[in-house]
Amino acid sequence: MTNTIFRTKRVEQSILDTEEPEHALKKSLSALDLTVFGVGVIIGTGIFVLTGTVAKNNAGPAVALAFVAAGVACALAALCYAEFASTVPVAGSAYTFSYASLGELPAWIIGWDLVLEFALGTAVVAVGWSGYDQSRRDNAGGEMPAALGSREGADGFGFDILAAALVLVLTVILVLGMKLSARITSVVVAIKVAVVLTVIVAGAFLIEADNYDPFIPKQQAVDAGESLQAPLIQLMFGWAPSNFGVMGIFTAASVVFFAFIGFDVVATAAEETKNPQRDMPRGIIGSLLICTTLYVLVSIVVTGMQHYSELSVDAPLADAFKATGHPWYAGFISFGAAVGLTTVCMILLLGQTRVFFAMSRDGLLPRFFSRVHPRFKTPHRPTILLGVIIAILAGFTPLTELAALVNIGTLFAFVVVAIGVLVLRRTRPDLHRSFRTPWVPVIPILSVCASLWLMINLPAETWIRFAVWMLAGFVVYFLYGRNHSRLATGEELSAGDAVKPPRGDTE
Repeated sequence: MTNTIFRTKRVEQSILDTEEPEHALKKSLSALDLTVFGVGVIIGTGIFVLTGTVAKNNAGPAVALAFVAAGVACALAALCYAEFASTVPVAGSAYTFSYASLGELPAWIIGWDLVLEFALGTAVVAVGWSGYDQSRRDNAGGEMPAALGSREGADGFGFDILAAALVLVLTVILVLGMKLSARITSVVVAIKVAVVLTVIVAGAFLIEADNYDPFIPKQQAVDAGESLQAPLIQLMFGWAPSNFGVMGIFTAASVVFFAFIGFDVVATAAEETKNPQRDMPRGIIGSLLICTTLYVLVSIVVTGMQHYSELSVDAPLADAFKATGHPWYAGFISFGAAVGLTTVCMILLLGQTRVFFAMSRDGLLPRFFSRVHPRFKTPHRPTILLGVIIAILAGFTPLTELAALVNIGTLFAFVVVAIGVLVLRRTRPDLHRSFRTPWVPVIPILSVCASLWLMINLPAETWIRFAVWMLAGFVVYFLYGRNHSRLATGEELSAGDAVKPPRGDTE
């Protein structure tokens, strides 16, 4: 059984699978498209909301350092993702990388994890977008029936039609093609970045130096009795992270990590990139660097405009401008936040459908979902299925407490990818790597350690829910995937077959 569940899929086989007419995705993306996708999904609720929360509760003005710490952890993982995405330019991201290095069961586990991560992420952001839009309607004097505008309508029944409708519209766009998705994303990202730059430039003239005193507030111990969701680190080692002080910065980093989720989604589009060997590293690392810089500048500006103890938790950027007597900027920021969340939803949904498509093409899920649309060359079947399911989740299900699963799922993927780089370097040193992670094994090991540190700072209940989902994944794999895998049925590249280099190879 050990040999069966840890069988690996050769990189050559994965690349040849992308050439099958009925299962091949259209290559239409450039390095700019990938960078725009990355910026589009990273800049979302994190920068518009979390800045105030962690500044007020954990780090004070030093929240800028928390963004740097979280960005460094992501950068370590990004270097590993860049090597894999340029070496194995196949849809599926961490799932495909794991299949080529660690084996079938680890690949299934990470694929199962990513399906949950992207589904919950899409639904949560859709609900957030709905809230912004309803707030805008209220400010303009418009109303929506309670039963259609929230989950708590008349007689306790409600359906968030705005959140569900957004997911369905984005589903249609993704079915129609990646280039159309990229064009829409480019327009929306331009608006979103304009809002962020407005905050930085306009806010810089409203900074008061006294608001930075103290830059790192005095450390305060966390009372374990005040929290119903103790971090795992507290249960394991008997102590809890501190608010403020140097330790408060690291506690804040584990929270603002949510603001960086999404750069790994870029890797799911490797198969649809014209020149993945060159463009994937540029898209992954470039989008992360751009967003980290913007995050740090915004946090410095907003904590300089208003004392950290007075920052709003719900809308810190907009409310900081209101507090300084500039309500017009506040309205502009709220508009940009609402518009920007649409790209976050679309790209998270894109990532999930590509992982599902890759698992189906390998036989771990029904092969019915691995056929692409004859005209648009998109995986329309899993896109429609998952789009409808997520629309229902966004409409009916309260997902606030489950949102932390998005964090732990992403961090788990980071750990697996970093380990996979080490394994593949040893087992397949002959592979051409257009981009090589520097300082191996130091960078992958640091990536694993940084991700694990952030994971143990998450609430214990998050770990329990994550374990339940993983257990369900094991059941599905052993009842279906293990026996229906293409490797199990013998559909594997024979030793004498010619291996085609991936299109776009620079050699």
